[in-house]
Amino acid sequence: MERLLIPAFLLLTVFGTTTGQKGEGPPRFTIDVPTVLVRVTVTDPLNRYVIGLDKSHFRVFENKVEQEIIHFSNDKSPVSVGIILDTSGSMGDNILSARTSVARFFNQGNPADEFFLVGFNERSKLLQDFTSHSDTIQNLITFTNPKGRTALYDAVYLGLEKMKDARNDKKALIVITDGEDNTSRYTFREVKDFVKESDTQIYVIGERGELGYGRGIITEIVRLTGGRAFCPHNFKQLDYFVDLIHTELRKQYVLGYIPLNQDFKGKWRKLKIRLEPPEGLPKLNVRAREGYFAPTK
Repeated sequence: MERLLIPAFLLLTVFGTTTGQKGEGPPRFTIDVPTVLVRVTVTDPLNRYVIGLDKSHFRVFENKVEQEIIHFSNDKSPVSVGIILDTSGSMGDNILSARTSVARFFNQGNPADEFFLVGFNERSKLLQDFTSHSDTIQNLITFTNPKGRTALYDAVYLGLEKMKDARNDKKALIVITDGEDNTSRYTFREVKDFVKESDTQIYVIGERGELGYGRGIITEIVRLTGGRAFCPHNFKQLDYFVDLIHTELRKQYVLGYIPLNQDFKGKWRKLKIRLEPPEGLPKLNVRAREGYFAPTK
């Protein structure tokens, strides 16, 4: 940990720098209005997480109309995490690295955290339902036999479906893959629509040389959720990025507001978070999901 020459109350933490069959369309999942909760990540130009801000430093806009923040927190609350693991043939040499990194993520966790595991090649399967016993998931990864092609979209879709059973407010999917989609039943558009209806952040770690055109698609999906996409040169760097995701999930701010627009018609509402930090700080970066679907009343 290192400190910058900034006001004493503000600390910048340095980070060690099945699916089933295709149905009739994604189910509608809406935020529980009237209170909308938005998880926000703040980093400095060196990609360090900024903690120590308070409610007065944030402004929330819904469809360009400013909202009153009535809830604010940045505690290390428990998380519900789905591990979405590529088990296609190309992952043969990377399964051990994946197991080690996932175990590392679990070992830094909170006793109230819960996890599930989805494995995917040309088919996606829930290998382990929600559990607080991470050893079970680690063992399943160890004995996985990589083979087949890559149905990435199907796996993300299944993970979002499963996340509706989560008991914690903080929800995230961590997708570990070394290739782009080449055999999914669901299309990119269908997955994107489902992502917009979910309140789950998505993080993707994909080997840079193998993602090809899929890199832009993945970036578009994670941006909607306030998550991130990482493209290391190889999986020897996996620990670093898994640690980064863990740190981010523990250092987020949660903002809550009651929408001024109470005319709920199931339409997409765009969110914008603006930051007004104390004077003397460098320009800070803010990430949050881009919007939500209001319920139909």
